[in-house]
Amino acid sequence: MSKATVTAVTSDTRRRGSGEAARPRTVAGPQLPPPEVEEADGATDSLTLGRRIRHLRRAKGLTLDAVGAEVGLSASALSLIENGKREPKLSMLAALAAALGTDPAGLLSEQAPSRRAALEIELVRAQRSPAFQALQVPAVRPGPRLPTEALEALVGMHRAMAAMQAERAATPEQARRANAGLRERMRAQDNYFREVEQTAEDLLRHTGYQGGPVTRVTVDRMVAHLGFEIQHATDLPPSTRTVTDLANRRIFLPQPAAGQHNSRTLALQALGHVVLGHKVPADYGDFLEQRVETNYFAAAVLVPQTPAVRLLSTAKASKDIAIEDLRDAFGVSYETAAHRFTNLATEHLGLPVHFMRISASGIIYKAYANDGVHFPTDSSGAIEGQRVCRYWTARVVFDQPDQTASYQQYTDTGSGTYWCTAIVDHTSQGDFSVSVGVPYAHAKWMRGRETTERGASRCPDPACCSRPSDELAERWSGRVWPSARAHSHLLAAMPPGVFPGVDDSDVLDFLERHSGR
Repeated sequence: MSKATVTAVTSDTRRRGSGEAARPRTVAGPQLPPPEVEEADGATDSLTLGRRIRHLRRAKGLTLDAVGAEVGLSASALSLIENGKREPKLSMLAALAAALGTDPAGLLSEQAPSRRAALEIELVRAQRSPAFQALQVPAVRPGPRLPTEALEALVGMHRAMAAMQAERAATPEQARRANAGLRERMRAQDNYFREVEQTAEDLLRHTGYQGGPVTRVTVDRMVAHLGFEIQHATDLPPSTRTVTDLANRRIFLPQPAAGQHNSRTLALQALGHVVLGHKVPADYGDFLEQRVETNYFAAAVLVPQTPAVRLLSTAKASKDIAIEDLRDAFGVSYETAAHRFTNLATEHLGLPVHFMRISASGIIYKAYANDGVHFPTDSSGAIEGQRVCRYWTARVVFDQPDQTASYQQYTDTGSGTYWCTAIVDHTSQGDFSVSVGVPYAHAKWMRGRETTERGASRCPDPACCSRPSDELAERWSGRVWPSARAHSHLLAAMPPGVFPGVDDSDVLDFLERHSGR
């Protein structure tokens, strides 16, 4: 697949990944824009396009009137284009390119035509941000009379303000709110990302995928097809999962442990940032959204949509859906298979679902639901970090004598009865359970629906499982003093920086060490 193909497939995802949403189109005053001009919707290229047109016009010594007359625009309409306030249609873009002695591709370059233009673009974007507009400070027009030194000072000031705001905003509370907002968006689209699915399918098709598990050789072929290479390193910075050298088009991965599938996932997650057109995250919410998209992309490649839906549809017809079958058919972890099931179940099978990954103590690390189940939440609406009822399947599985087998249970809750299946995942970080569930009415499609195991949960009522009995409380009153395991990250701000938690100095030192290889 060519770079142009990838760009076309992922244009919608790119806009979402860069944290930009389409804005309603408005027209100032009673006059409509000329028929060959559309109002700019905030796309990231409109300013660069306008500055490139202005740069070429001035380099040729042409006036707005002269160029406008040649392409059929008024001087004011052309000025709006040059200022990034209007976006020309393709036919007008071609006409402008011809008038300026270039081609449309030259006008559409993402690189600013000069350092001065780059500074002007950055200043305009900074002054259009909600954070600046909330200050109610007059904007500075970066016209030709503004000295370059003053322009540099203004841009530097905006950068410093943005850094301070990002550091203040990335508190645990703000991070939890950003996470809660992301979960709401995922629920609204049934955890199904159509553009990412299409990108993964196109890449698989163009690299010759024929079915079955996606091998490491197939992943290497995808990476090479997009002009990158994979290198394993023993000195990868400990604050990173992977490092992508965009200048030399190399993806650095940690040395893989024997028998693990993790290197495929890591390589695809790193590649996801490239094929999905991600920009540097603007804030912590943007960072989280990009992380979800790259994880989704990796899973969509490892468990391709078409054969996975075929397998699940056949299983549903036989009333024999099992996460284990998805895991074994594509050679992925149970957690990846469970995630992938939540992506496809509602969109393709009509099944509402929920998913959880929790620790042995019941703390939620990951969760998703569109089936009405009520997860415990904090005051900001965040799920992660909350403790699950001890009578839910996800916790009861830890009490089973055979933790190598999946465990199924029906659980009565305040929001209905749910059938769930769970397994215990033993990791170097501890034991976790991964569980998937559906409402009682949909259990008929699932393998293990005949289980006689039942549970009942009255949470969030403290009397359900979080408050000891009166007898125990009285017996131990004043005789116990537990020492809590302090989670210092809950007290501190999120690590500052463009990529939260990443040690930038370590990363650049690492790239310098490997630059000559």
